[in-house]
Amino acid sequence: MSAVEAEKKHAEEEGKGGGELLFCGATCWDIVGRKKGAQEGNLVAPTRLRPLVGVDIRFVASGAASCHCVALDVDGRCYTWGRNEKGQLGHGDRIQRDRPTIVSDLSKYKIVKAGAGRSHTVVVTDDGQSLAFGWNKHGQLGSGSVRNEVESSPVRCLVSDVRTTACGADFTVWLSSVEGSSILTAGLPQYGQLGHGTDNEV
Repeated sequence: MSAVEAEKKHAEEEGKGGGELLFCGATCWDIVGRKKGAQEGNLVAPTRLRPLVGVDIRFVASGAASCHCVALDVDGRCYTWGRNEKGQLGHGDRIQRDRPTIVSDLSKYKIVKAGAGRSHTVVVTDDGQSLAFGWNKHGQLGSGSVRNEVESSPVRCLVSDVRTTACGADFTVWLSSVEGSSILTAGLPQYGQLGHGTDNEV
């Protein structure tokens, strides 16, 4: 049994059910992180998001540096919402979305894990592929190219047998089953966070 198959079996043993997503915090995406003391639009108590009522959510990704959110349901659909000036929502445009919206370009995949950076998103499929979208100025999408600084639709990452992923502000980490277990990184090593022995280099 491959590591990917073992991971899938483990996920099935944990149960196929998800849960209801409750959200609290900032929702006025235009001012998040931009205006001190802005309170307008903040949800100060856990709140149901109308588009996700009745949807069983299995996984949620966001982060301290990101102003967008990713939610995955039990059927592998990927919902994104929030700021989108760098295409980090994956809908092929740069239109902000205030409501969770299914990423239609991922509909042929079953998405099981996700990570959210400052302006990029990385997802993992049930068969170990990884796709990414958003800002790619530092190569954080792992596509092997920084020619297009913005990828507003999902592109394939140059990693395989991926088990999970996580994003920092401008970098990405993947855990792969290649050769037992491998940690792969891409993006901005501003403080050496990629672990490649470099600093302030891409």
